[in-house]
Amino acid sequence: MKRVVIIGSGLGGLSCGLILSRSGYDVTVLEQGVQPGGCLQCFSRQGVKFETGMHFIGSADDGQVLGRLLRYLGVMDDITLSRLNPMGYDVISLQGQRYCIANGREPFIETLAKDFPHERDGLNRYFDLVEQVAQASSLHSLRVADSDASPLNTEYQLRSMNDVLEEVIADPLLRDVLVGSLPLYAAERNKTPFSTHAFITDFYNQSAFRVIGGSDKIATSLVRSIGNHGGKVLCRKQVTHIDCDDTKAVGVITADETYYPADIVIAGIHPARLVELCSSPLLRPAYRRRVQTLPETCGGFSVYLRFKARTVPYMNHNFYGYHQPTPWDCERYTMAEWPKGYLYMHFCSEEHQQWAEGGVILSYMQWDEVARWQGTRVGHRGEDYEQMKCERAERLIDAVSCDFPALRDGIAGYETSTPLTYRDYTGTEGGSMYGIAKDINLGPAARVHHRTKIPNLLLTGQNINSHGILGVLVGTVVTCSELLTSERIFNEIIKANNE
Repeated sequence: MKRVVIIGSGLGGLSCGLILSRSGYDVTVLEQGVQPGGCLQCFSRQGVKFETGMHFIGSADDGQVLGRLLRYLGVMDDITLSRLNPMGYDVISLQGQRYCIANGREPFIETLAKDFPHERDGLNRYFDLVEQVAQASSLHSLRVADSDASPLNTEYQLRSMNDVLEEVIADPLLRDVLVGSLPLYAAERNKTPFSTHAFITDFYNQSAFRVIGGSDKIATSLVRSIGNHGGKVLCRKQVTHIDCDDTKAVGVITADETYYPADIVIAGIHPARLVELCSSPLLRPAYRRRVQTLPETCGGFSVYLRFKARTVPYMNHNFYGYHQPTPWDCERYTMAEWPKGYLYMHFCSEEHQQWAEGGVILSYMQWDEVARWQGTRVGHRGEDYEQMKCERAERLIDAVSCDFPALRDGIAGYETSTPLTYRDYTGTEGGSMYGIAKDINLGPAARVHHRTKIPNLLLTGQNINSHGILGVLVGTVVTCSELLTSERIFNEIIKANNE
């Protein structure tokens, strides 16, 4: 029985741990925080629960890609989903004008064609292209696990979102509506590949849900299943060093000086953290420099709202508000301009929910704004930091109140987080929302492979394939295929969904 030590208990680490533990490996997952889950974590304040990262999911109906993966992992038996409004799971507001994004080809096209009747042909071309690019990815369509290099996929990995949309859609306002959800992946003009946009659009267009009671239920399910197969998930175990001999990794050391011998080490952490933990010359200087200088997605500022009882009607969709003409370039701002845009969502605590108990507002925040507090601990950053957060929260609430005038009257209180909070809880570089940024100008150099030059040291998580629940789980399949073969994993997925 080979010993596998996994660093980090985010979705990548836990899903790898489950697949390998039930395949006969002796798995130990080490988590530095007080609870497992990474971006699946939730927290509660005064009886109201909040999600920190996984606010909603897509493609979870029977037969759809995420539904198949969650069923394979045994998660679907442990969670209950609440469907977002199929006729408008996303609402994009540009300078006060609202546009609904509907699930399914015909509703999607017909809903937008009401506002853009002259672009019906363009909407058909756009939908066709999104579907073709998503299906060309064998990984995202779960056909095979070892090839993602179709000519179509390669082309749209090297072309920017805005470049492709300008070819397909003539109306500039419709182009802006179609990229209205770009905060989900921190897209940037002339940088983010169209393939990233296509994967995410296709993912949510098929179906969209919230996890009732919070996404931490996914983490709880995975931890329990790992334990049922003889594995362990240990919290408060910060890895401080990856021990290697001349040819391979042989174990890890934690802050409490415990040594965990390993035949295989899987790092579900940011690659920059990995090179800090591993001093082996097998990781060459060029690799270390590249990993440490890769561009990161922008950070975020969050306001977690507690509502007065039976005051705020539950909002069964996501709301993207922009008080400027376009969703682009919200990450570039002056203090006078901030916030240029925001994403506003409610937490789902029960089936058929009528009144919201809590919600979250998200907007961009650059790391430079909090860098001067980076040597401090959570809860001990000083009065000036708290004052900064309070001022930002009030400005963000004011911005949302322009679209929801009754919002302030329903707020009982709020909590906040910054990129510094995110870095401390997830270990991501610079508190970035989604880790390493996809950039067509860097090409393959912007990607980090799941293999390293240390043959038994592998990577998993959002920086390896893509962020988000589907991107991470696809990365898990790729990583675990190194040990189990892709054919075995895909046969197991098929079997789990036929039972």
